[in-house]
Amino acid sequence: MDTNAAERRRWNDEHWAAIWPRRERLTDAVTAFLLDAAALEPGELVLDVGCGGGKTSLAAGEAVGAAGAVVGADLSAPLNALARRRASEAGAENVTFSVLDMQTDTVAGGPFDVALSQFGVMFFDEPVTAFANIRAHLGPGGRMAFVCWQTGEKNPWFFAPAISHHLSPPPAPAPGKSPTGPFTLGDAAHTAAILRSAGFRDVRSTAHELAVETPQDAVLDEAQLTFMGVPDDKLEAVKAEVHVYMERFAVSAEVWRFPLAFQVFQATSP
Repeated sequence: MDTNAAERRRWNDEHWAAIWPRRERLTDAVTAFLLDAAALEPGELVLDVGCGGGKTSLAAGEAVGAAGAVVGADLSAPLNALARRRASEAGAENVTFSVLDMQTDTVAGGPFDVALSQFGVMFFDEPVTAFANIRAHLGPGGRMAFVCWQTGEKNPWFFAPAISHHLSPPPAPAPGKSPTGPFTLGDAAHTAAILRSAGFRDVRSTAHELAVETPQDAVLDEAQLTFMGVPDDKLEAVKAEVHVYMERFAVSAEVWRFPLAFQVFQATSP
C-alpha cells in the first residue's frame, strides 16, 4: 500500500508551493523555540524532517557552521525546489535537500546527531513507523526536537471547522493507517506515547502560546480554500463566510493578529 498517498498529492501541488512563502509568515515565529530545544552545536549533523521551503534547515545550517551539515527531507518536490533555490542564494554549502518520505525512506549522510522538524511531522499515516524510521537515522544518544500544533480548539485561526458544512468529509483511513493533518499530534500525551512506541526515551513537551501579526493571506486566500477542497461553485459564498469568521483577528485593513498555540517536543534515541 502506498504510504502517505493523500499527503503526497496535496503537497506536490505546484500552485500551493508557489504561495508557500505566505504561510511561512505565520510560522516563522516558532523557529527560535525549535532551535532552542534542539540546542545545536557547531559540527553536528542535522536531519530536518518535512523541511518544506527550507528556512529552518538554513537556520540550522548557520547554527552548526561549516564543520556541520544539514539535510532537509520532504515529500514535496516543488517545496524542495524552493528550498534548494534558497540555499543556493544564501551560499549555504553545508545544507542540502532531498525529496523523500521520512515514514519509509532512508536519508544518506547519517547517522545524525539531531533530527528536528517545524510543523513537518503531523502528516504521517503510520506515525509510529515514521518516528521509528526517524530514530533509526540518529546515532546513540541522538536528539529529536520538533514543533507541532496544540489542538485545533486552541488555534481558532484555523477556520476549517467554520466551513465544514461546505466540505466533503475526509475519507476514513485505510486499515492500519492513521488520520493525517495539522492537529493530529495536538494531544501531548498521545504524541508522547507514539514517540515511546517508536523507541524514543526521555520524551517531554512544552506548550507555548504567542500572537503573530501578519497580512491576512498568511492564513486566508482563495488558494487556501481550494486546497481545503472548497468546490469552485461555492468559492465566493465560502469566502464571504470565512471573512466574517476571521474578522475577530483584524488589527487593521492590512494586518491580522493570530493567536498560535503550539508545543515543542524533545526526545532522545537510546
